[in-house]
Amino acid sequence: MFRYLPVLLLLALFSCKSGEKLYHKGKYDQAVQAFVKKLQRRPADATSLQMLPQAYQAAMEHHEGRAKQALQTNDDLKWEAVRTEYRAMQALYTAIRSSPAALSVVKPKDYAAAILGAQENASEARYQRGLQLLEQGDKQSAREAYGEFDAALSLTPNYKDARQLRDEAYNIGLVKVVVSEIDVRSSYFQFSADQFRDALVRNLQDRRINTFVRFFDERSVRGERDFRPDQYMEMRFMDFVVGQTYVDRNQYDVSKVISVPGNKKDSTGKTVMVDITVRATVFLTRKTVQSSGILDYRITDVNDNRTLRQDRVPGSYTWQNQFGTFRGDERALSDEDRRRMGGRDIPPPPPQDLFLELTRPIYDRLASDLQSFYSRY
Repeated sequence: MFRYLPVLLLLALFSCKSGEKLYHKGKYDQAVQAFVKKLQRRPADATSLQMLPQAYQAAMEHHEGRAKQALQTNDDLKWEAVRTEYRAMQALYTAIRSSPAALSVVKPKDYAAAILGAQENASEARYQRGLQLLEQGDKQSAREAYGEFDAALSLTPNYKDARQLRDEAYNIGLVKVVVSEIDVRSSYFQFSADQFRDALVRNLQDRRINTFVRFFDERSVRGERDFRPDQYMEMRFMDFVVGQTYVDRNQYDVSKVISVPGNKKDSTGKTVMVDITVRATVFLTRKTVQSSGILDYRITDVNDNRTLRQDRVPGSYTWQNQFGTFRGDERALSDEDRRRMGGRDIPPPPPQDLFLELTRPIYDRLASDLQSFYSRY
């Protein structure tokens, strides 16, 4: 126990010195906290008992002065600044009340009621700003109103009807983008195109590109009388081609000189090795199918039919299968020849599978383009 005494004394001395340094640097709040902690450990510490009232008084004058200065302004949001100052003073009140020794020299002021009053005024200010913005009726003002009502609710949960008005502002500020069915110019690939469109809509929603932009599948909103889209996104695949299967056959002869046991033996009875040439013919077959296409998309404003964005995204996919055989002596094959062996002759995938593979790079590029466009919208 006694061996830790020097360490405890050093900590106490450091705490005291730290409080004094903070006070002289004008960091009054931190100085109050430091003196209170010291008194929690050593209730009779003379320096802390002497300097704590000075630090508390200086901190109060600082925060009260800032609160009064804020109140004298015409800023709509002044009550949030006032609330911040009141909360800082309440933190000092809570700290001092945690130490009986600190309470013996300082009678801190309770700002709980003042905080609630400032909070009420701050919420009302945000609420009124939201109402004024909402009355303007345009999307940008509605988005700003959403932020004001949200701020009011953050200050005072369930404040008046702010939650309902926030939802109303959101609906007005929301840009509804309807994604059309994809024109493929071929009913054979329509199912695959629908898969492409479904994945795209889900992806755009999951990315949460913009709080005020939502994407809707045209099929899901068709027939809804009250639904009014803001934008329409048309897509169609152009110049989609699944090429013919190209077969490239190649053969070449290989040979190698190797040593094998001969029919003779040397004077010691050991079989004499002889060099022979081994030969083989390698047959390689490569099947290739190239598919390509372009996705054309256009985003228009439903109200004035103005084109907001238009672009074409190309894509391609090459399917390939290679297999090899040989005829002759396997020993003539090199390591590279052996790697080319194996495989089997398989038919190309059906066109709809090739179409799906083709759409993968198009999908990635399109999703990235739309994220970039709507993130700044």
